[in-house]
Amino acid sequence: MRYLILSDIHSNDPAFSAVLDRVQRKKHDRVVILGDFVGYGAEPNEVIDRVRKMRKRKAMIRGNHDKVVCGLDSGELFNPVALKAARWTTERLSEASRRFLEELPIGPIEVDEAFVICHGSPRDEDAYIFSDYDAYLNFTFSDANVCFFGHSHIPSVFSLEPHGIRVDVVRGDRVRMRLKRDCRYLINPGSIGRPRDRNPAAAFAVYDSAERVVTFERVRYDVEEARERIHRAGLPGMLGDRLLIGA
Repeated sequence: MRYLILSDIHSNDPAFSAVLDRVQRKKHDRVVILGDFVGYGAEPNEVIDRVRKMRKRKAMIRGNHDKVVCGLDSGELFNPVALKAARWTTERLSEASRRFLEELPIGPIEVDEAFVICHGSPRDEDAYIFSDYDAYLNFTFSDANVCFFGHSHIPSVFSLEPHGIRVDVVRGDRVRMRLKRDCRYLINPGSIGRPRDRNPAAAFAVYDSAERVVTFERVRYDVEEARERIHRAGLPGMLGDRLLIGA
């Protein structure tokens, strides 16, 4: 099976549209989305409508912004800019979009007995995996051989190898990685709508479970247009400005 792995779209419709245009030319059997459909960007309803219209079978979970926007969490841990964007989004959600977010399952969940997905980490959907120690805590908590996660917005691979934990930040427009049989993995495909690795291009991945190969890809899109939509919407300007530098 070939899985299209998407994460952290964050209401950025120009970025999401560019990714969908790219993957139309690529074979995949199922779509996996690791949460944070909304927040930060100016097109929450447009993004959710695109997701709902995708014809492939989907496995999806909620992210921390999704649950704040639809009222399942207070957002008290958000910084002021993120919380302002969440409140803006809540006020503009259609009823159909609200129901979509409310009904998203909580990770971690298993997909086709092939891998596990979560938003922040297997231990806590709101926690980040940034370091080898963060990875260690999750490797000891979960026995999953392969886990895809989001939240940090950084394409990265944490591998539990016989000699310890290896950390790789994925660089480049297309990187192919074969997973070893004697290792376990925590894998982040990066963010479509709000990359934070100093590369503004939208990030996603494809996982071939039969070959045990993950392909990380980046897609250039009109970042200036996404920035201008955020500014015109009255959202905090820094949310648009940071798109330009992938931060």
